[in-house]
This record gives sequence, structure tokens and C-alpha cells, in this order.
Amino acid sequence: MKLPKLSARMVAPIAALVVAGLTATACAPESSDNSGGKDEKSGTLRVWLFQEVDTAPKEKVVDGVVAAFEKAHKGTKVDVQYIPVETRAEKIKAAFNDPKSAPDLIEYGNTDTAGYVKDGGLADITKEFTDWSESKDTDPTAKQSVTVDGKIYGAPYFVGVRALYYRTDIFKELDLDVPKTQSELISTAKAIRQAKPELYGLAVGGAYTYGAMPFIWSNGGEIAEGKGGSYASTIDSAAAQKGITAYTSLFGDENCPAAKCASMGGNDTVTAFASGKAGMAIGGDFSHSAIEAGKVKGKYAVVPLPGVKSGEIAPAFAGGNNLGVLNSTTHRSLAVDLMEQLASKKAQDELFDAMGFLPTFTDVRQDVAKREPFVEPFVKTLGAGAKFVPASPAWSQIDASLVLPTMFQEVVSGRKSVAAASKDAAKKMNTAFSSAG
Repeated sequence: MKLPKLSARMVAPIAALVVAGLTATACAPESSDNSGGKDEKSGTLRVWLFQEVDTAPKEKVVDGVVAAFEKAHKGTKVDVQYIPVETRAEKIKAAFNDPKSAPDLIEYGNTDTAGYVKDGGLADITKEFTDWSESKDTDPTAKQSVTVDGKIYGAPYFVGVRALYYRTDIFKELDLDVPKTQSELISTAKAIRQAKPELYGLAVGGAYTYGAMPFIWSNGGEIAEGKGGSYASTIDSAAAQKGITAYTSLFGDENCPAAKCASMGGNDTVTAFASGKAGMAIGGDFSHSAIEAGKVKGKYAVVPLPGVKSGEIAPAFAGGNNLGVLNSTTHRSLAVDLMEQLASKKAQDELFDAMGFLPTFTDVRQDVAKREPFVEPFVKTLGAGAKFVPASPAWSQIDASLVLPTMFQEVVSGRKSVAAASKDAAKKMNTAFSSAG
């Protein structure tokens, strides 16, 4: 069976949704309604979706949805534009400030939810989403990605998570068992390195934030918690420090030399594995095509990243994209209907076949996992409960200033202890949270 082509853009962006289990206490601002109260039932709907490495398969799915929508709504035309992901922030922000040129419906990264809500750009569609018959099967973690302060600002479009890739040939040669706990993962990584010093046991990166976070989350740590209408960092808590210690123990000559690995990001670790330079790596469902195209094709398998205790799955960061209606639309009802059609079970199933995007509906995800076995470990990981970063516009500042990578690198280099580095990171995060309000 032919495997679907996976989009490179499915790499979960560095900033995102909400800390699982936390409630965003920061109240969303009252969005300014620039529509003048209009809800026109015909006319042209403008839609902005993201360009892909190869957009053609996505366009085919979208075109099918649009054709059916236009047939069902006489007098309505849909104008779809595919915009570059790299320049989305400026283009969408400009649209928020100029309603006349703005689209009615956009695709946006789940990383952008909190910021767009703060800017007043996205419409609150809580009632429509709740009334949508298919929404009851939305993965709760995906639903969180469109939720700020209990209000819903879009429909989840697809998700992506990471799991553990490992070399089946090396495990067989060295008579190694697949790790079932975090401690076994660490000891197995060091065993591979000892037996084969030309390899990294487990490729890790000091700049690989979302490869590191499962270690913190599985040890009971969190990034931040809601406090006083904003957030307060908890990256320096005892539990979080335990996870930081576990992750940073993988840097050194016994596994992944700090001189090389401290600066590596997620793509670097996946590249190392795909090129045959590592026994294991933490990669996404979106990494599958790159690894299939590498030297290890046919010599690897994937399992969920183990947690602290045997049988546990370490919480993974869930990235992905959403669809949202702009607050300025003069075609609200039509825009919401089109959003629901584009994000429907049928369309998400077709998008998986076309692009490899993991569906946000639990039942559809189970169906695609039966068709494509490589998806199963990622589906299991999502089912075990994914995690996110705070639903605060401050997160983009925290990410841009490399607060967490700096923390990991300070520990790995020996410049600071885990306690000192995490305390400094917490201070930087709290400054950002305070400035964001």
C-alpha cells in the first residue's frame, strides 16, 4: 500500500496551545466586531490556507469540498488562496487591521491561537462548534488547541506528535529489548553507544524543546500554571527539575557528545537517525517520509516514548493546525459552514490520504491507523494524553528568546546546575508572562 506523502510543515511549531490539565485564566479580550453586524447569505467567501511543500494533493481535497459547498449555496463563490507559512504572521496581522482586504476564513497554526485571540482577529464560535454534530468526536487535546478561557475560536484541522524511532537491526545484533521505561531508554541508549561508539545511542538536542518536554511531563513537571489572570512558570519545580536531569543525562560521551549535540534541534536528530548515525531518535509522524527516504529504510520501527513507569507513555507535545473564522467577516454563517466542511471527518480522512495529516477526530484516526500501520504508535501516544505550552501570547517571546534551549545548554555545558538554570529560565518566562498581561 502506498504511504501518504507527509508535509514537512507538520513539524510541530515551537509554541502552541495550552498546558494540559491547566485552565487558561487570562481572560480573552473582547474582540472588536468589524462586520457591522452583517451576515450575508451569498457573495464571495475568501479563504487563506497554507502552502505545502507540494500543495497539489491538498488543493484536490479542498477543491472537492468547495465544489460541494458552492453547489449547496447558490449565489456563493469561494476564492481560496494558498499563502506561505513563513510570512503568515505579517499577512494575517495586516488582515486583522484591514477588514476590507481580510479573508473570511483562515488556516492557522495552533501556536497562534492565543495571540490571534488577543489581537481580536478570530471570531468566538463556541455555540456553532458545540452544535456541530461531528464536534463530539474531536480529540479533547485538539479541542484545547482552539480554546482560550473556555471559548472556542476555530475547528482543529490536523495534529502531529512524536514517538520513539529505533533501529531494529541494531537491537537484534546487540540483543537489546525495546525500552519500556524512561530509565531503560537511557540505559539502552548508553549500551548502544558503548557497543558502537560511532553512533549516538539516542540522538538528542539541546535545542530540541519538544524532544525534551516529554521527560519533564512524565516526571510530573509542567511548564507553567495559571495564576492571577496570567501564568507563572513552574519549570523550576522539583518535578520539572527531575525531568530536566533525566534529559540532560543523555548528553555526553556515553550517548550524545555535548560538543555536537548541545546545539542540535529536532530536525538534526531526525537527520542523524535517517542517515544511520543513531540507534534511536524521538521523531514525529511527520518525520516518517524523511526516515523512509534515508539509509535506515526497512531497518527501523516505532513505539510510543516510554514514561517513568513500565506501561506508561510519556506525554508528547501535540502540534498541528486549525481553521478559524475572522471576526470581521460579513458572511459569518457561510464561513462557519465552510469551516466545518473543510474540517469535517470526510475531508480530514481525505487529507490524511493526500498529505499524511493526522485527523483530529478520534474515530477517523483509528480508521486511518488500520489502513496505515505506521500511524499506530502516534495514535496511541495521542490517546494517552498530549500536552501543550501555555495559551499565552507571551509564549512566542519565550520561544524567540530561546529560554528553554538556553536552560538545557547551560546544564549540558556544566555552566549551571539544573536548579540554577531552571530558576533563571523561570524568571525569564515570568517576565514575559507579566509583559503579555
